[in-house]
Amino acid sequence: MQNAAAVVLLDSVTEVTAAHAGCVVVTGSHGGQSAGRYALAVHARLYVFNDAGIGKDEAGIAALAMLDEAGQPAVAVAHTSARIGEAADTWTGGVISRANTAAAAQGYRAGQSLRAVVEPRP
Repeated sequence: MQNAAAVVLLDSVTEVTAAHAGCVVVTGSHGGQSAGRYALAVHARLYVFNDAGIGKDEAGIAALAMLDEAGQPAVAVAHTSARIGEAADTWTGGVISRANTAAAAQGYRAGQSLRAVVEPRP
């Protein structure tokens, strides 16, 4: 993708702080509106959420559109690929199910292994 950035694993997006600005923030959180509000407070290289099964009216990934409006790249991994609430599982096994426009512009696509596309290659 881009130049290497620190990868931060947070089981909940509520743990994000200004120290995480510019990092790839991998959360275990669902990608709903409430999660999006926390993410809007700190600009990261990329935010990662769990799609939580997408849900009614795509509520499980509502944060992706919110963040897109702010120019913040964000993706969601499939709930079948990573446990909700566990950032480490998201990092090790997450498969992207959705990417907002800002993330897609950086090359993130559905079907990609999260870790494979985030980790720098030699």
